[in-house]
Amino acid sequence: MLATFFIEIFGAIYTIVRYKMDRVGKLVVAILVFLGIFQLAEYMICEVINLPGLTWARIGYISITLLPPLGISLAMALAGKRSLLWQSLLYAACAAFVVYFLVVDNALTSQVCAGNYVIFRAHPDSMRLYGVYYFGLLAIGVYLSMLWRERTNNPRTKTALLSLAVGYMVFIIPTVTANLINPATMAAIPSIMCGFAVLLAITLLGWVLPNGGTLRKAVKHV
Repeated sequence: MLATFFIEIFGAIYTIVRYKMDRVGKLVVAILVFLGIFQLAEYMICEVINLPGLTWARIGYISITLLPPLGISLAMALAGKRSLLWQSLLYAACAAFVVYFLVVDNALTSQVCAGNYVIFRAHPDSMRLYGVYYFGLLAIGVYLSMLWRERTNNPRTKTALLSLAVGYMVFIIPTVTANLINPATMAAIPSIMCGFAVLLAITLLGWVLPNGGTLRKAVKHV
């Protein structure tokens, strides 16, 4: 958990130093930072440092709740798309869940550190709705990335959008596979998913940014 946290945070720092903070740069940094925060929250839950475990569970859930709309925003930025209406709807749904996890007492009821991952327990009805929100937006993000890839003639944009879609699939597919093999891991979906999400971080740094980001100009020394 801690190693993954450092990989993602150092990736965010690298992005800030190496690339301009345009729409693509800012969104990649935000995704990496929130992925890192979830890993830190898991580590703190297992180590019980400073804040009670349930507080860190709330912090973790809030951080990953932001990831699906940020992913769609990144796809839009790579494709040069803008839509105030759809962006507003995305982040309104996101904000509703953030407030829910922040203020509702039984939003999250317990967490258990299982060594390799953390098991979260929450209100079942709200989690079903949250699952529709989360996996629904991830699926939409993958679909839009592939759709806009087909509609652009820019080879670098094509690569960036394909890489983003692949980046999401390489952590969604292993998570679903793990759940099918062992249904008992359903309660650990956020933890398992964000464990595999280091592959998304690598994809963002290795393929999405080089093809969709804007490098900072090197400073020439006289």
